[in-house]
Amino acid sequence: MRNIFKCPGFAFAVVFSMSMSAQQPPVAHVDNFHETFHGQDLVDPYHWLEDSSSMETRKWIEAENLYAHQLLNSLALRKQISTRLTEMTRHDHLGIPLLRNGYYYFSKRGADQDLYIYYRRAQTSDQDEVLLDPHQISPTAGTSVTEFDVSDDGNLVAYGVRLGGQDETDLRIFDVRTHTDLPDHYPRALYRGFAFLKDGKGFYYTTATRDTGPRLRYHQIGTDTAKDTDIFGQGLGPDTSASPGVSEDGRHLLIMVQHGWAQSDLYIQDLEKKSTIEPLVKGLTGNFQPSFLGDYLFVQTDWKAAKGRILKIDLRDPAQSKWREVVPAGPDAIQSTSVVGGKLFVTYLHNVTSRILIFDPTGKRLGEVPLPGLGSARIWGRSDQKEGMFYYSSYTTPYSVSRYRVDTGQQILWYRDAVPFQSDQFVTEQVWYPSKDGTSIPMFLMHKKDLKVDGKTPTILYGYGGFDVSITPGFSSIAAWWMEQGGIYAVANIRGGGEFGEDWHRAGMLDKKQNVFDDFIAAAQWLIVRNYTNPSKLAIWGGSNGGLLVGAAAVQRPELFQAVVCWHPDLDMVRYYKYTKNNNPPALLEYGNAAIPEQFKYLRAYSPYEAVRPGTRYPAILLESGDADTRVPPEQARKMTARLQAATTSNRPVLLLYDAAAGHSSGGSFEKQIEQSTDELTFVASQLGVH
Repeated sequence: MRNIFKCPGFAFAVVFSMSMSAQQPPVAHVDNFHETFHGQDLVDPYHWLEDSSSMETRKWIEAENLYAHQLLNSLALRKQISTRLTEMTRHDHLGIPLLRNGYYYFSKRGADQDLYIYYRRAQTSDQDEVLLDPHQISPTAGTSVTEFDVSDDGNLVAYGVRLGGQDETDLRIFDVRTHTDLPDHYPRALYRGFAFLKDGKGFYYTTATRDTGPRLRYHQIGTDTAKDTDIFGQGLGPDTSASPGVSEDGRHLLIMVQHGWAQSDLYIQDLEKKSTIEPLVKGLTGNFQPSFLGDYLFVQTDWKAAKGRILKIDLRDPAQSKWREVVPAGPDAIQSTSVVGGKLFVTYLHNVTSRILIFDPTGKRLGEVPLPGLGSARIWGRSDQKEGMFYYSSYTTPYSVSRYRVDTGQQILWYRDAVPFQSDQFVTEQVWYPSKDGTSIPMFLMHKKDLKVDGKTPTILYGYGGFDVSITPGFSSIAAWWMEQGGIYAVANIRGGGEFGEDWHRAGMLDKKQNVFDDFIAAAQWLIVRNYTNPSKLAIWGGSNGGLLVGAAAVQRPELFQAVVCWHPDLDMVRYYKYTKNNNPPALLEYGNAAIPEQFKYLRAYSPYEAVRPGTRYPAILLESGDADTRVPPEQARKMTARLQAATTSNRPVLLLYDAAAGHSSGGSFEKQIEQSTDELTFVASQLGVH
């Protein structure tokens, strides 16, 4: 028998377990709500927790928060974690800038500030001018600003005021010359697209609701906003989005209509000729991501090319028969395309790491952008500018941004995160493992160089697996802290994402969603079989769609995991389509809709909430959500917490941290972000015996 008493941190884990037994979670009464789906009767024992406004629900939430904080706040490790996370993140941090008329426009959070402030800086200067300070805009804690667009002359900034992490914002127009907002003010709503006219005299914007779908409007600066009318969007349903864009020369309005996550249409209008809005690409199965260059549109698409290719469309003669392929599909998936200074910068994913190739407008390859290592990179910019911005990060290298000269390829460092982290002491390795059906899946493992593979290493396994999202290398203070303690931070690039093109995505959506869970479970099994760790030292971590992932893994294979962090999750996949507090209807095209009989079958089969079984030894589970999450209905986390607490027979805790002001989007205060990360790491570290 292994001598666990000599394991580092074992005494700490025992103290935590003993403190748990002295405190019991709140008791949620059972109402056994019956509901019939396609002839099948389902019983929901905690349906009453869907009512967020009831006094009983609020009291239960308050009791859950008290229970969770009593356990987490009593652990000495919590203060140490908070201190170290603060050290790694308490520094100036700058976002990727936009270049407009000789000025960079960007967000910056100073080392001594709680929120991001919006600045501008002249290209020839190192002095920053404050434009928008959320600390001054609103006294409400957690208020932040998010920029939508900057006019070509740099005189106007369109921005939104966000409360906490809500998706909804107030739309405002800031005049840089007078440092005041224009009277053109809009109410709080979901603004899903924005574009200034080239002369800055007006702008296009898109609003969306759960019920009506996107509506595109035009506003003339200085006129009554109440008189704005819809110019596009009639007939589009709530599962679509519509984003406007204006060409750099100001001649064309382009509207991209996204249908779910796997198809988009393009519409065009000649603004000079004041023509009607006409379809350019419509009804083709694939995504179309456009970039302007004079009279041409360069379109990255997976239509007839699952890993992506680039088409060239002459806007003077845009018939489909005249489209020309300039960059054909290759062995690697295309992640993004930017047209900067007349050149095409195409970012490929080669085994989930970035590679940027350069092409001229005819498709002739001109070279490759050198990268510092295996990581994530991209170049942003505009076709009428000779300078782009180059971003780079990896799991062990903090984020940096450089100016990129298109004519020479010169990279001039603009900003680098000053993180006190010894990157040279850690390594990133990529391994491949077989999933349940034999599919080969890549996984990154980050750890100290001198790792001893003995089956005892505390390990966090992270995944997402959905919505065509590629999980590429990027620095994280959470992962950095974990590696510093001698742990392994693992990231599995499972199906459902876009790492290997649209086929990889489709292999993990709708009726194939179980592939995603199988891939993730297989990653855990591989780590155990290869003696990197064991179930008592293994935690899984995921949020949003990743919360669904870890929720499903935990209920399908509870014996594999010691702890689970489940952040703002989708969990009740049967009732998902009925939730009214959900501004993400396109998710039904990714998951499926239980109102449809054939889709109900597979949703019911894997839905984590329905899969909880009484008398099961579940891992320790930390769920997180909040009232302000209007993207992922928070009642799912509430109900799942109650059901797991009643079902589990282990002495490991099931906790709910529920912040009434917490939403799904970023934008919360620095202190709040540190607090959340500290709670998560404290929970996992205590369960895995990290001391």
